[in-house]
Amino acid sequence: MTDGTSLPFSESMCRTMVAGHAPRIAPDVGDVPAYASIAAALPFDISAYVGTPIVWPDGSLFGTVCGFDPATQPDSLRAHIPLLDLLSSLLSSVLEADLGATSAARAAEIARREADVDPLTGLLNRRGWNRFLTQEEHRFRRFGDSASVVCIDLDNLKAVNDTWGHDAGDEYILRAARALASTVRSGDVLARLGGDEFGVIAVGCTPEQGADLVVRASRALADAGVSGSFGHAPYGIVAGFPGAWRAADEAMYEQKRRRRGGPPRPHRPI
Repeated sequence: MTDGTSLPFSESMCRTMVAGHAPRIAPDVGDVPAYASIAAALPFDISAYVGTPIVWPDGSLFGTVCGFDPATQPDSLRAHIPLLDLLSSLLSSVLEADLGATSAARAAEIARREADVDPLTGLLNRRGWNRFLTQEEHRFRRFGDSASVVCIDLDNLKAVNDTWGHDAGDEYILRAARALASTVRSGDVLARLGGDEFGVIAVGCTPEQGADLVVRASRALADAGVSGSFGHAPYGIVAGFPGAWRAADEAMYEQKRRRRGGPPRPHRPI
């Protein structure tokens, strides 16, 4: 197995162990039919397995810690079950403490947002956005959360400003902000990053849910009389939020390029 190898939990030995269909310690996986069938389908050799669950304070499953060996092990390996129990208990306690610290940090982050808001829309500004991403990057890496990053660029803002003045431009931005805010969930982060640029971090959002969010947001903008270009990308541990943002930004500009003749002339703002 090489660094970065990923296996679907639903098809793993750990899933089988947690479900109670196989033991936590298997000196020879060939002796355990449930493990043997999984090992046979893997692109690397596994002859011995050790695993134990890590649980949340309410007893629900957070994950597992496990070990593989390409060689079979002696039966005496089973004598280490008490050590596994201790390890599971310690890791669950660490998880509980870390979760409590994370919740407190998030509460403090919300309290500091007043200094990080855009005065026109009341959303996070770029400073607040960058602060949030720095904090969340560490949390996402610890807990393995999923997220989608969405980049939005309003069309026609310059034309609105040039034609009807900056007050009309501000109203255009406000309508966009309200429309976008109506589509995100309470745990998501919406920010105004610049004149006509907005960003969303959709926490716990799969790529498919991210695509659905873009559809909803696009419709909400259209209903508000605002045109916008969108791009979205999933968060990944390797590239992190910077990589996801670059991918979303590139997708947004690709959408702009695909629009032959550019955006339509704007209607006078309401």
